[in-house]
Amino acid sequence: MTRTRAAAKKKKHKTDRLHYRSVVALQEADIPFLIGGAYGVEVYAGVSRQTKDFDVYVRPQHVDLALEALKHAGYKTKKTFPHWLAKAGRGRDYVDLIFRAGNGLCEVDDSWFERARTYEFLDLRVKLCAPEEMIWMKAYIMERERFDGADVAHILQSCGQKLDWPHLVRRFGPDWRVLLSHLVLFGYIYPGERNKVPAAIMDDLIRRLQSEKRSAATDRICRGTLLSRKQYLPDVQERGFRDARLQQRVHMNAKDIAHWTRAIPKEEKSNGKFV
Repeated sequence: MTRTRAAAKKKKHKTDRLHYRSVVALQEADIPFLIGGAYGVEVYAGVSRQTKDFDVYVRPQHVDLALEALKHAGYKTKKTFPHWLAKAGRGRDYVDLIFRAGNGLCEVDDSWFERARTYEFLDLRVKLCAPEEMIWMKAYIMERERFDGADVAHILQSCGQKLDWPHLVRRFGPDWRVLLSHLVLFGYIYPGERNKVPAAIMDDLIRRLQSEKRSAATDRICRGTLLSRKQYLPDVQERGFRDARLQQRVHMNAKDIAHWTRAIPKEEKSNGKFV
């Protein structure tokens, strides 16, 4: 075995120990949680990548209990962004406790747990986020430095024929255009796999699009901030557009937006470290 492979194996063993310890801590505290993120993409789509973060999804009302359980297990904990994310770290590895998307949408609710898949993880029985919820949350991530469209496409390619499509469409609600954009890209990326998206779903979304063309909205609002926290700031700060994150359906307020915005240069500099 080469030195590089040995180092990678040692690192993986260390990371597995951290993940195992965090799962056990939450299970012993009887806190409901789901596993998703990069691990979910690997399970559903067979695409793996190295990441220091371990994504765990909990209901908003269980965040503080989860942090307390992990703190008791020796983790350094912090509610990094109170509107969607808390972190627990040991050394250079972290557990992300996610209860919404960073844009204030996609709240983890009972349906996430009802639809979750039971899975074997490091010899532990856990619940894995359903692919529909993973697509829903990842579909909005369109930052300059991070775009999760490839994850969405890979899950669609692997699971498209098994998805609960009506449920997925309902999840997007008024943001059905976001879903349609990913489905159009999917047909471009995998032209031979287009039949994995039901024709009835595409027809319905395209009908909605055609209907909107005939009744153009007059509301001066920018929904780009639901896709990227940075790239559409000039629109809401300088160009007179209303910020869609202040809509009632979004779990953010002006204070959350300011905190989320101030962290941009700090996070870019830290490259994802525990800050």
